[in-house]
Amino acid sequence: QVQLVESGGGLVQAGGSLRLSCAASGRTFSLYAMGWFRQALGKGREFVAAISANGKRTYYADSVKGRFTISRDNAKNTVYLQMNSLKPEDTAVYYCAARWITGSGGSYYWTGENEYPYWGQGTQVTVSS
Repeated sequence: QVQLVESGGGLVQAGGSLRLSCAASGRTFSLYAMGWFRQALGKGREFVAAISANGKRTYYADSVKGRFTISRDNAKNTVYLQMNSLKPEDTAVYYCAARWITGSGGSYYWTGENEYPYWGQGTQVTVSS
């Protein structure tokens, strides 16, 4: 079991930056692949970025590629989402998610919402035009 707590959301003007953090507690953080998802008002939850348990592989949705960066610090049990050049369409509640890996899965990442059993409570990001 792992508990996830997001922070760092807020209100920012278009073109600005924010860094989201997701602090994990519980079992060994380095054995979890992590992902960020978001849900805009009235829409379904969508994939944003993912990182493997060992941090060596990352993957991004096309809508954020080149603007967002996912990273992790396993010593601090934290995953980050650096968001630059923010746009109004990035406005959403952002969630981090965790998936326990087994065997040799340290270099894998997952992009499907249903592939992550553990979720944080979310943090609101609002980008004004």
